[in-house]
Amino acid sequence: MTEKDTILYVLTKSQEYLKAKGIPNPRLDAELLLADQLNLQRIKLYSNFDRKLTEQEKDIYRVNIKSRGNSKPVAYILGKKSFYDSEFFVTPDVLIPRPETEELISWILSENSITNDKTVLDMGTGSGCIAITLKLQRTDWRIAGIDISSSAIEVAKKNSNKLLGENSSISWEVSDWFSNLSSAKFDIIVSNPPYIPLEEKNSIMPDVLNYEPHLALFVIEPQVFYPQFIKNSLSFLTEKGRVYMETHPEWTESIRKIGIDLGFQVEVRKDYSNKNRMVKLFK
Repeated sequence: MTEKDTILYVLTKSQEYLKAKGIPNPRLDAELLLADQLNLQRIKLYSNFDRKLTEQEKDIYRVNIKSRGNSKPVAYILGKKSFYDSEFFVTPDVLIPRPETEELISWILSENSITNDKTVLDMGTGSGCIAITLKLQRTDWRIAGIDISSSAIEVAKKNSNKLLGENSSISWEVSDWFSNLSSAKFDIIVSNPPYIPLEEKNSIMPDVLNYEPHLALFVIEPQVFYPQFIKNSLSFLTEKGRVYMETHPEWTESIRKIGIDLGFQVEVRKDYSNKNRMVKLFK
């Protein structure tokens, strides 16, 4: 083995490769991939710069770096993503959980204390990150998660088994929005629906556009989807039920008007980037 086998050398060359490929955070991504492969905390790489990699380790790392150079998201390469202090399995069948959705969860938790029993419906659950996180924080809540994708539901179940145990009381179901639901009523309906307008498609980063599921990203007819979603929610809410949504800043005012027309009061909240991102509809 030579100096070219060391962690420092391999990281440096990988960073240069990713930078040349136009990857936004080349050093960070190179470190995340190597730290995970070597089962080290990322900061521990710095105290092990002189450690030499085996040929097998280099081969595996080379494949992962090439995947990242082709814009495949780090989360899909690793098969996992941290979210709200938990680690979730992710596959290309589900969106990668994002910080904006953590903000939505924090809003829900802040308004619904631990002593209040609630029934919750997570619409378009994907990886299950919303439903499972709410259950972890509010163990007495009765929660259901639905998604049109059976593959997404399988990922959600896997995450539920990992984080809550195989006897988790979360109910998972394949449904095209409300179509397969019974007549159950919910205190909270929460959703992070597809909300990117099609006209923004060409401006989306390649790691999102080429790898994440378009069904969960793009809303084809927002002027049809949002009125239907909000109107249908009325049939599944308890008398004092609430709807919490994450959405595109472009849609918040339309959602406000739709909600008011249907008899809701509406509150819009900004995210940490100061963009209108979250909406609550309530009676």
